Amino acid sequence: MSSPREIENREIEQNLEATKALFAAFGAKDIPGIMEFLHPEIVIEFYGPFVIPYAAIYRGHEKCRGFFERVLSSVEVHRFDAEEFIAERDKVAVTGHLTLTALSTGGAIDSDFVHVITLRDGKWLRFRDFMNTAVAAFSGASEGVLSRVD
Repeated sequence: MSSPREIENREIEQNLEATKALFAAFGAKDIPGIMEFLHPEIVIEFYGPFVIPYAAIYRGHEKCRGFFERVLSSVEVHRFDAEEFIAERDKVAVTGHLTLTALSTGGAIDSDFVHVITLRDGKWLRFRDFMNTAVAAFSGASEGVLSRVD
């Protein structure tokens, strides 16, 4: 019989595996693969101003499918590196760096990110994205873009 700690450790491992698999599906632009790891009650919160075509709150499978489709049709992904996965209980926090081009303007997006994911039954229940929202890249402005400081 498994102890509560062993059960919790298995759940944490399952959450990490699901998150890494979803990230791999995103990198492959595999929308059906992404959808396999979304809970039926999924909520995605991508923060940013309206000029970013995918900044909004999405609820449910179909709306969240639309989010991933909109992201992948709005930017060219040059680099999307998850650097650290931190898991505890039902949460996985992912830190990383991305480099994108806004297809509507050709503007560059170069930002660190933090994703906070809540999982239930090994599937994403809530996804929150925190990054430089790169308004200038989508608005065509050349000033005000924050980029990574090395």
